[in-house]
Amino acid sequence: MTSTRDYSLVGTSTEAALAAGLATAEWYKSPVPRARMKELMRRSDHPALRDTLLWLGIIVASGTGIALLWWSWWCVPLLVVYGVMYGSASDSRWHEAGHGTAFRTYWLNTVVYQIACFMIMRNPTVWRWSHTRHHTDTIIVGRDAEIAAMRPPRLGVMLANYFGLVDVPRLVRAMLRHASGRLNADERDLVPEQERSKAARVARVWVAIYAVTIGLAIATTSVVPLVLVGLPRMYGAWHHVVTGYTQHAGLDDNVLDHRLNTRSVYMNRINRFIYSNMNYHVEHHMFPMVPYHQLPALHAEIRHDLPPAAPSILAAYRELVPVVLRQRREPEYCIVRELPTHA
Repeated sequence: MTSTRDYSLVGTSTEAALAAGLATAEWYKSPVPRARMKELMRRSDHPALRDTLLWLGIIVASGTGIALLWWSWWCVPLLVVYGVMYGSASDSRWHEAGHGTAFRTYWLNTVVYQIACFMIMRNPTVWRWSHTRHHTDTIIVGRDAEIAAMRPPRLGVMLANYFGLVDVPRLVRAMLRHASGRLNADERDLVPEQERSKAARVARVWVAIYAVTIGLAIATTSVVPLVLVGLPRMYGAWHHVVTGYTQHAGLDDNVLDHRLNTRSVYMNRINRFIYSNMNYHVEHHMFPMVPYHQLPALHAEIRHDLPPAAPSILAAYRELVPVVLRQRREPEYCIVRELPTHA
């Protein structure tokens, strides 16, 4: 029999999570010596400056090439590169800068966070509070607003979001709603009242930028302005969706151990650059204040206490796809991770 979960933050699942003590609960953490953890948590501007300059440099170079080579076949590979850097790499950049761990310098985190939020179309105020909740109540139904793989799964929505076909229109509507000064019920549950005016101010700036971009496209009778600003969030979204589903899909919910509801995946250097090492996702959830460039070292420190990481993105999908398909008929079915024997 198919059961339906209430994924809103103000519904029956919320009441059940609160009653069960799953909200703002204490989570398991793998033991790490205090001195070693202090080393791992040490922040530095240098790795993030290097990676950010490379990221923005690729965007500028490929974007310039698109503008100069429009209507040429040479433009196609540039569109792929630009789209992924704009529509996918921005996902991990807003995430890391939002944690305040990418850079040691506060204003650098702030600048990158604002730029990346615009690219990924996530209001910086709303999503800062949403992501805080995601870490406090990870995959707790009725508490976590960032559950991408719901049960039973909506396969059409999941597939369409590889190209932003559902996500982007929803985000555009949210931007217009925020610009008018309105938040929905879930957002009001997340964002303190004194912070809500910030969401409106940023949204109005974004609306103005998109209005100018559309006006420029009309004035020049060219789609290039839209191809460079806005549309990459759709045609370049596939990479962050591919990696994003590996994080939690198919795993358990309503548990208080990240080893049971989160997946780490080994990836090559290119994918790790785009993804800012978020493939070490169990490690990140256990210790979210460890900077992204230290996550491989953290993984080496605690891997003995974790389920084995998936050896590749393909291996992760081979594991999660059959489970997600089965959840259409059996929403309660999930992967039950085996923990190390000494855990």
